Amino acid sequence: MNRRSLAAAALTALAAAALLSWAFAPRPIEVDLARADRGRFEETIDEDGRTRLRDRYLVSAPLAGRLARPTLREGDPIARDTVVALLAPTLSPMLDERTLRGQQARVAAAEAVVLRADAHVERMQVGLQQARNEVIRTEQLAQRGFVAPTKLEADRLAVSAAQKDLDAAEQDRHAAGHDLEQARAALVSVQRGGGPLPFELRSPIEGRVLKVVQASEGVVALGAPLLELGDTRRLEVLAELLTTDALRTRPGDRVSIERWGGPAPLEGVVRRIEPAAFTKVSALGIEEQRVNVLIDLTSPFEAWQALGDGFRVSVRIVVLAVDDAVRVPVSAVFPLPRADATGDGPAAPRWAVFTVRDGLVRQVPVETGGRNGVHAWLRSGLEPGETVVVYPPPALRDGARAKARG
Repeated sequence: MNRRSLAAAALTALAAAALLSWAFAPRPIEVDLARADRGRFEETIDEDGRTRLRDRYLVSAPLAGRLARPTLREGDPIARDTVVALLAPTLSPMLDERTLRGQQARVAAAEAVVLRADAHVERMQVGLQQARNEVIRTEQLAQRGFVAPTKLEADRLAVSAAQKDLDAAEQDRHAAGHDLEQARAALVSVQRGGGPLPFELRSPIEGRVLKVVQASEGVVALGAPLLELGDTRRLEVLAELLTTDALRTRPGDRVSIERWGGPAPLEGVVRRIEPAAFTKVSALGIEEQRVNVLIDLTSPFEAWQALGDGFRVSVRIVVLAVDDAVRVPVSAVFPLPRADATGDGPAAPRWAVFTVRDGLVRQVPVETGGRNGVHAWLRSGLEPGETVVVYPPPALRDGARAKARG
């Protein structure tokens, strides 16, 4: 074989080897990339809820008699002390000793309710003063940098909630006084043996008619319900949270109320978490333990005046808020295998992300502070601006080559 043939064979062998090396060389894995950034992070609890009136008032017959046909209908506005029903006494049952004693007992019970309402108002006044004192202390500490701004915001919201509780207590006291006046008037009517004029039933509040129980004229018994009244400007939202979620919720937490039918979400604040849970069967047939959480609307009334009692809404309770957090897409964070997790304490990294540097993939352990449906908050392990892999494929490994998906 001459020298030219040897050179040609050598070149052919080199080309074949290069082709085989290229064919079997590992290809860069195509991945989706994103960048870590800084911003506000919020961890929320999302749940369905419904609106309801904070206070309902049931107008009932203070004595047996003939009810005139009511002129009010559901949705009609009423002012305080407006006549809502007329009751003509029937003299025969009103003159016996049994009716007289019953009316006296009704007056005594109404007086006890008034005393209890007075005590409740005084207790709410003390609670409001305590909330105001707490805000003053928190403001002083916040000026020195000893408390977080979220603590100051929560204390201010607590003052607003305490003020609303006081307003509700004063409304209850007024309603109790109104019931006492009606009971006393009914007792006087019984003691005098009735009269030609009908007995007037007046509204204890300014609001709307929710329900007309007795819509026709007729004889009604003592204590029979006639009308249901309420103030639609005093709505609250009731959300039934799982007990595990309720433990993470605190009075004063900010709430975003969405999917209520308006153009923009409404603002609210958690007022109370009820202490007793109840069992509820989910749509999948699973028994769940849930807790009622009551939420006050803090947006102006003009923004939600179309809402009524029993309307369905969605609530988003903010249980964790960090203004300057390192964030990555939540799909970029994955749990570390037990063998790869470093350390033994509760603060040891149990999560990791894949970063891409100079085309090479690196697995970086991170410490997470919280996650929501969009972002994960990283306490340590990553700096803003670094490139991370979102939805990492199963074949991706530390040290692999990667490129952005085109």
